[in-house]
Amino acid sequence: MGWLVTKYLTTAFVVVLVSEIAKRSDKLGALVAALPLVTILALIWLQVETGSAEKVSNHAWYTFWYVIPTLPMFLIFPSLLPRLGFWGSLSVSALITISCFWLFTQVFKQFGIDLTI
Repeated sequence: MGWLVTKYLTTAFVVVLVSEIAKRSDKLGALVAALPLVTILALIWLQVETGSAEKVSNHAWYTFWYVIPTLPMFLIFPSLLPRLGFWGSLSVSALITISCFWLFTQVFKQFGIDLTI
């Protein structure tokens, strides 16, 4: 139980740190948010808990492929924000991201990369 609490607190600390940095500096906050901090933590947690190189490797592999279809959201969201407000922009961006995920999995399935969950 102590390990689970440590994981929660460490991960929460990273998220809070990013939001606090972003309040003071847009660019620095974005830079820190763009770092794969959560992925690095997940890789550490997987290694410590499972000791499985295969699990850690698979996690890194799939994370790479799943990041790509999320990238359009970061371009679309700022352009929608003035017109749709925060919640509207976030909703439309989420729908676009879901669509990109679906399209991405269909395209890459043809190349032997199965990203379906």
